[in-house]
Amino acid sequence: MATINVYTEYTPNPATMKFLVNKLLINGSLDFPDREKAQQSPFARELFKFNFVNGVFFASNFVTVTKTDDAEWEDIEGILKEFVKGAVESELKIQDVVPDEEVTFEGTDTEIKIQQILHDYVRPAVEQDGGAISYKSFEGGTVFVELRGSCSGCPSSTITLKAGIEGLLKRMVPEVQEVVAEAM
Repeated sequence: MATINVYTEYTPNPATMKFLVNKLLINGSLDFPDREKAQQSPFARELFKFNFVNGVFFASNFVTVTKTDDAEWEDIEGILKEFVKGAVESELKIQDVVPDEEVTFEGTDTEIKIQQILHDYVRPAVEQDGGAISYKSFEGGTVFVELRGSCSGCPSSTITLKAGIEGLLKRMVPEVQEVVAEAM
């Protein structure tokens, strides 16, 4: 078995940290914003046993952990890094049932174009910051999306949404007038 390396990256959200691993963890992404939802995931369930963990998000080769307000990264980063390394080495499951993850786009031609842009251009950038974006709907010129992981509750996510994502979609899809993040 190859040596598992874990390194950390700060995200734009001061309450989250990204733990990158030199191994593919999951195709797609999974968000466990609370202990109750984490019951579906052995890996997330174990992370939530730390009283300073407030959220867990998985995508490709990283885990984004959201901490409680009273915890300081300098006190918990090393603990979490060792845990993630051990969990990956022992092949702790991310979820009990793994659905087939196939990317499909549905809807009108405009909706399909929006989904493709979000998937091809926006998703990789958002994942770099430890988050994820999901297309929800397109109604009356407004694109509705859901932000998860480090993007959820991030102070700069509104700027990213309006200046970055909305600007890109308006340029590439003339029918788009606005992009709005739906509450989870």
